[in-house]
This record gives sequence, structure tokens and C-alpha cells, in this order.
Amino acid sequence: MSKLIVSLSPHAHGTDSVERNMYGVIIALVPALIVSFLYFGLGSAVVCASSVAACVFFEWAITKYILKKEPTISDGSAILTGLLLGFNLPSNIPVWIVIIGALVAIGIGKMTFGGLGCNPFNPALVGRCFLLASFPAQMTSWPIAGQLGSYVDAQTGATPLSIMKQAIKSGDASVLDQLPDSLSLLLGNPGLNNGAGAIGEVCALALIIGLVYMLWRKIITWHIPVSILATVFVFSGLLHLANPVYANPVATLLSGGLMLGAIFMATDYVTSPMTHKGQLIYGIAIGFLTVVIRNWGSYPEGMSFAILIMNAFTPLINTYVKPKRFGEIVNKEGGK
Repeated sequence: MSKLIVSLSPHAHGTDSVERNMYGVIIALVPALIVSFLYFGLGSAVVCASSVAACVFFEWAITKYILKKEPTISDGSAILTGLLLGFNLPSNIPVWIVIIGALVAIGIGKMTFGGLGCNPFNPALVGRCFLLASFPAQMTSWPIAGQLGSYVDAQTGATPLSIMKQAIKSGDASVLDQLPDSLSLLLGNPGLNNGAGAIGEVCALALIIGLVYMLWRKIITWHIPVSILATVFVFSGLLHLANPVYANPVATLLSGGLMLGAIFMATDYVTSPMTHKGQLIYGIAIGFLTVVIRNWGSYPEGMSFAILIMNAFTPLINTYVKPKRFGEIVNKEGGK
């Protein structure tokens, strides 16, 4: 006869599960995925499909043959990691490099620490940054959106972020005239020489639709994405007012991987703080670091590095920003 074990109150009930949340995020990525197919065609399909397939395979193989555990690929986390990794890559990158990135993302970024729920860093960003350090030429060659039938032979062009970096280095604010207008950055503008970028970052509107969906489904809260975007807007706005060589805050928000990172990568449950106050601190720090790295670092983009840096600070934030425990009474002097 089995025993019925009843825990102490309070009793919390809910429909949340790992699978529900993972597949919810995947659904939120669908608008950006569709746009990537429309803008990059074959290249987007090849890179995203190979990234997802490789991540799923490596998680299955490592779990089954190295960790000797029951594979958990059905929870959707490997699929999500593959999609996010693919979204951070150029649409003309060779498949063998994508496979290496997937191996690093799953093998080093996730399974080395014990699998889902144990990894301190976002696995997709671990894979992306490894590839950026190992294959800088292939990782910074950005095909122009609109070449639907091209893959390896796609024509490349300057990204909005590289134009911003050029303006800062030259000290010539007129270089920023080459930037697309804000509407083009919001919607994506295939065919422009400066309409290049990673697969998942060329249409900010598609990513914002995903944000609205996740907020509606309560998969994430507003604290991290809004704090990141608000910090970047304010900081970059102050820089633009001080010196017009720095891009205006709207262009800064809509360029590069900022939206993708703020909405889908910084909000990762495992690597972000647990409390709302901690999430605000985390988001503000990511936004600040992103602007600093973009404007004064070696790379035009700083979102990936900013998120990974703050992933490392998440345990510290969780330690010093704790919610009041149930039943805890704090007196006026601050004692317990």
C-alpha cells in the first residue's frame, strides 16, 4: 500500500511545466523564424535546421552514453537552444561550423554542469561566443537580406552596428546617414546594403510580437526586457545628446541583437535572477554593459558578452536580493 505524503501549507497549484514554457518560447520565436525565411531563404533554413538537429542529437547522445541517464530531449530545451544559436549566426555560415557551435553549446554550456537547470551560462550564447572567437571571419560576414536563393555565395554587406562603430572611430557623425530609417530597422528591409545581420535580428517587430505573446502567456515577466531596453535607450540617448557621433537611441534599440537578447536570451529562467528586484538590477546592468561594449569595445555588438557577464553575477544577485520568507517578521530596526 502506497503512503500518501502531505506537505505543510501553503500549497501552490499551477499548470506550469518545463515543457509548457520551453515550447511557449519556441512558439514566440515563430514570427522571427518566418521573417528569417522570407529575408534569407535557403541560408536561414539550412542554418536553423542544422543547428536544431545538432543540438538535439548532442543532448541525446551525451545524456544517454556519457551521463548514463534517460534522454530528456522531449522537453524542448535542446530545440530552443538550437533555434537561438541559429538566430545568432550569419545565414551563409558553413554547416560544419554550426555543428561545432551546437556541440559547444550543449556539451560545454549545458551538459557539463549537469543538464537543464544546472548551467550557469546561457548555452546558446556560450556556443555563439565560442564560434566568434574561433571563426571570426565567418562569424562577421553578414549576408544582405533578400537573397532568397543564395547560401554560401550570398553577397555580404555592412550591418547597422558596423556603421555606428565606423562613425565613432572616424569621429564623423555624417557616417550615420548610411543607417536605415527607424521603420526599416523595425520591419527589416531586405535588399539594402546595410540591411545585413544575423538570421534572427533583422526584424525587431517580429521579436516584439514574441515578447507580447510571452507576456500574455505569463512565460516571462516584463522586468528583464523592459529594464534592458529602457537602460539602453536612456544611456545611448545621453551619449547622442553629448556627441552626435553616437547613434540616436531608437536606432540603437532596433539594431543588432539587442531585441533578441533582451527578450529571448537574458530572460532564460536558469541563468537569470529569481526575484523581480534582482531581475531589474540584472537588466539594468546588461543594458549598461551592452552600450559600453558597443561604443568602446572591439566588437560592434555587445549584447552576448553583457548577458554572459551578468549570468556570472546571477548567484550573487540571488544571494543578496532575497524575498521575505513566508511567516518572517521584520521589526522596525531591521532585525528579525
